[in-house]
Amino acid sequence: MKKIKKIVALALSSTLVISSLLLGGCSSKQVDNSAQKLAADGKKEVALNIFQFKVEIAKELEEAAKAYSAEHPGVTINIQTVGGGDDYGAALRAKMQSGEEPAIFNIGGPQDVKDWQPRLADLSKEPWVSKAVEGVLPGVTVDNKVYGMPFALEGYGFIYNKGIFEAAGIDTKAIKDYASLEAAVKKLDNKIKANELKDKYPKLEAVFEMPAKETWITGLHTSNAVLSQEFNSALDAFAAKKVDFKHGDALKALYDLQANYSPNAKSKGKLNAIDYATQVGQGLAIERVAIIQQGNWVYNDVQKIDAKVAEQLDILPIPIKGVKEDSIPVGVPMYWAVNNKVSPEQQAAAKDFLNWLYTSEKGKDYVVNKFFFIPPFKGYENFQPKDSLGAAVNRYAQEGKSLPWVFMGYPTGWGMDVLGQEVQKYLAGEVEWDEAIKTAQAKWEKARKEKK
Repeated sequence: MKKIKKIVALALSSTLVISSLLLGGCSSKQVDNSAQKLAADGKKEVALNIFQFKVEIAKELEEAAKAYSAEHPGVTINIQTVGGGDDYGAALRAKMQSGEEPAIFNIGGPQDVKDWQPRLADLSKEPWVSKAVEGVLPGVTVDNKVYGMPFALEGYGFIYNKGIFEAAGIDTKAIKDYASLEAAVKKLDNKIKANELKDKYPKLEAVFEMPAKETWITGLHTSNAVLSQEFNSALDAFAAKKVDFKHGDALKALYDLQANYSPNAKSKGKLNAIDYATQVGQGLAIERVAIIQQGNWVYNDVQKIDAKVAEQLDILPIPIKGVKEDSIPVGVPMYWAVNNKVSPEQQAAAKDFLNWLYTSEKGKDYVVNKFFFIPPFKGYENFQPKDSLGAAVNRYAQEGKSLPWVFMGYPTGWGMDVLGQEVQKYLAGEVEWDEAIKTAQAKWEKARKEKK
């Protein structure tokens, strides 16, 4: 079997790591069968509630849950999805306070582990732990105890439609830094405005769509590309008492490029009303725009609208002007956590379901072929990503052109509620860039002092 080595810079690893994905598998016999035994004994029905954030896989996750319940008739799984334009963190806190605590929920990196520590079950003895790709567990490990199961490996950058660029006569292989990206954007913009692409792409109206309403995109993802040059890992960011914005001008350039070549270039404040659905489903998927800043997770949404467009997608780097200009951030988006406050039977069922999902053959098929995840575990030799964006992330990883995800180490709420909102004010002309940065810096320092 052909060996593939992936070099992946993870949010939770301070250096690039090389992981062989062909080492051993996890057979269904290794999975803890506590929930199955409960059902077989017929002594107790188990209701398993899951509260998760990944809207892109909501339907497919429900299908996987039904498949699991068919094999484990004593277990009923109820799934509630909150994400996209909604604040999952705030929704989770409200859910916990309501008294209807889920058995499975999602956490980010070290900051979330600290915030939710009283409710996190120890997962250290689960079968999947030994199968985890190197570097994905440090940020959810405290005192040698593992408190989170990684969702997937994901990468994000500037997703673009190859057909549009080809029609415009632009060679994307030559785009390797900010200068070449900016030149390509200007060329494409001129052709769009001159209606040169109208016959083939009648809906095309701008190069970018920038969803500034989604502060998780601007405040977390865009900033991460730049702050990954200031912090080596999420753990490094988590320990930092201040943020210097050493490359603040490069961050400004990324925001400006997207805003200046969007449909709202002349009225940037309107970008604050643009959401994920407008950017992806009503933008890239219908070829109204040529580029969006997003990750491989959008493939499923685009494919549901137009499979041909989905296969035309690829990823350009997010170039950090003057620093790292040919790479994309690659890391773990979130982790599954098991609530130690629910009954022992529910905890057992929760652990069993997660094991089944990532280690059984049927579960692996859902993970790779229906969720379109890049698995964070070994033993997926027969389940390699086939979608265009998963392949693109793999390409960057294999070439060592990846940046760590450090935003999981930001102070709680800082990325979305502070920096993301300052970016909105900047776009609306309410504050100057330097003022926005100073406010974000001050609130980072204040949050760190309050957490002492």
